[in-house]
Amino acid sequence: MSRFFGSVRSRATLGASVVVAVALVMAGSAVLFSLRSNLIDQADTQAERSARGVATLLATGKSYADLDLDDENPVQVVDAKGTLVAVSDGLERISGTATDAVKAQTQAGGTGGAGGTTGSGDDDDSDDDADDDTALEPGEIGDDIELTDGTATIDGESADYRFAALTVETDAGAELTVYAGESLDTEQSAVDTALTVMLIGFPLLLGVVAAATWLVTRRALRPVEGIRREMAAITASEDLARRVPEPDTHDEVARLARTTNVTLAALETSVERQRRFVADASHELRSPIASLRTQLEVGAAHPELLDVPGAVEDTVRLQRLAADLLLLARLDAGEGPGDKRLDLGEVALREARGRDGVTVEAADVAVVGSRSQLGRVIGNLLDNAQRHARAAIGVTVRRDGAWAVVEVADDGDGVAEADRERIFERFVRLDEARSRDDGGAGLGLAIARDVAARHGGTLTVRDAPAGGALFELRLPLSA
Repeated sequence: MSRFFGSVRSRATLGASVVVAVALVMAGSAVLFSLRSNLIDQADTQAERSARGVATLLATGKSYADLDLDDENPVQVVDAKGTLVAVSDGLERISGTATDAVKAQTQAGGTGGAGGTTGSGDDDDSDDDADDDTALEPGEIGDDIELTDGTATIDGESADYRFAALTVETDAGAELTVYAGESLDTEQSAVDTALTVMLIGFPLLLGVVAAATWLVTRRALRPVEGIRREMAAITASEDLARRVPEPDTHDEVARLARTTNVTLAALETSVERQRRFVADASHELRSPIASLRTQLEVGAAHPELLDVPGAVEDTVRLQRLAADLLLLARLDAGEGPGDKRLDLGEVALREARGRDGVTVEAADVAVVGSRSQLGRVIGNLLDNAQRHARAAIGVTVRRDGAWAVVEVADDGDGVAEADRERIFERFVRLDEARSRDDGGAGLGLAIARDVAARHGGTLTVRDAPAGGALFELRLPLSA
């Protein structure tokens, strides 16, 4: 059971079925209530019409014996003392009216006037009635209708009825109350029929909704299952070159597939980059370590041949390479740029201090970031410029709108347009003939661009006015 409800399709089907079931129950209840109310209103209207018809006959002086009472629905005429004076034929039992009597108590030849004489009382009573604001005039029919529920048995058949009670004053001054009933069989039959239809139709409709939801969600989620299978296969094979199938739609599943493929492509690029990084780092570390080992072994065997300056130089180069690799590892791990406010012009002046042939024009430009990382960027740009410049290197720090700009220009040979992006890749050196001692490991510019990007900026290269290369670092100004 838990496995069944663990499926999105199952939960969607169950949810849709529950919602539709609740809606059907509420709608069905409203329909039954409205139908019953309308039919009861019709029964009330018919019962009132019957009561008013009998009351009209009594108000005009019709005798009880001459009353044409409906023998299909129960009718009672009761005087002020509660005595039954007239009743419809065939009535065997009744409830819900003023009396449960089914036999009239007056003489067959009695009249409304006689009945009125019996129940009219003396002159004092007549005076009291005259003083009563609610008393009816002779021959007048009351306006108020009292509606009640009850039952009656006519000719052996029992049924539920709605009774309308209406007061009338005969022309002889007798106050009578007419009770006329209207059967509720039509209402009960209609409600029962509607309920039966709902009990049969609602489950069928609910089944159709559940089946449709199941099929629709199955079709909609079929691409998701294909994505899941392909991702499982990629995980098992560790082949990041594979891609999940993208459905020819424009819905959320298609966007999920495209996003998944973009993620796989980025992951493949990252893994391949890490592989190249490890291979290149191993290669770059091997040379200074091998050179240093050779010098130390020669020095151990022949102390007089030990090249101490060379060993120191190889050690320093090895130390710098290790520091570069460590910084790249921290950047790849997501090390943040920091949130300290610093003067970029002061950082440029500090990095340029002690370097031959370097001139600095630095304005006070404030940025937010890591002083050590930004110093490393400017230092790497100066190192690169010194390796390629003929005589002069210029550093400019200025504002440009909402940006802080650092420009490092040299008068060397410049960078060919085709290589202006490749030089920012790790372990890339354009001059393969350059000696490792002078050329570096090819990590400085890669580190500089990574740091610039993590500070929300950019690092690009173009031709310098003096004919060499101009590296431009752009960083957001501090607020």
